Amino acid sequence: MSGGAVPAPDGGLRCPWGLSTEDYLAYHDNEWGRAVHGDDALFERLCLEAFQSGLSWLTILRRRDTFRTAFEGFRIEAVAKFTDADRERLLADPGIIRNKAKVDATLANAKVLAGWAAGELDELIWSYAPDPAGRPAPRSLSDVPAVTPESTALAKALKKRSIRFVGPTTAYALMQACGLVDDHLADCVARGGATR
Repeated sequence: MSGGAVPAPDGGLRCPWGLSTEDYLAYHDNEWGRAVHGDDALFERLCLEAFQSGLSWLTILRRRDTFRTAFEGFRIEAVAKFTDADRERLLADPGIIRNKAKVDATLANAKVLAGWAAGELDELIWSYAPDPAGRPAPRSLSDVPAVTPESTALAKALKKRSIRFVGPTTAYALMQACGLVDDHLADCVARGGATR
């Protein structure tokens, strides 16, 4: 079936996108679709998905360590205290994506989230996880949506709470990356959190 799981060098079937580079294979097998909890961890994923908008995820993945250094590990409290000098430092950093709108959204979002109660971001995001029983396992890449009613609702909820740069497509990518949905193909060895 076109777009279905394909064999990796180890013989196990994988989602086709996970085999294009070693970076993708490690991310596919060990991170993508695994449950992520914690406000700072989810803030990081939210920021990186926003930075990825319009770019390849591989571009972000290969710069992730530099992003983490530049944004102090994406600790909400730390980023919320960034100054104009920090903003200029970020916009001059060739190791990250120097997009003013994305940098400004990250800084603004941290300031908003710093005012939330501990666990509130985690609770809000996970409240939009659909019932897995109502989602058949995708057989091919064409079965994987780019947007769902839940991602649209999550994006609206975040926007209503003043979180910027998160539309329905970005929200769905976040849901996939953080395990709110399992979009590994039905025959993929990583489906259901399995490891090689």
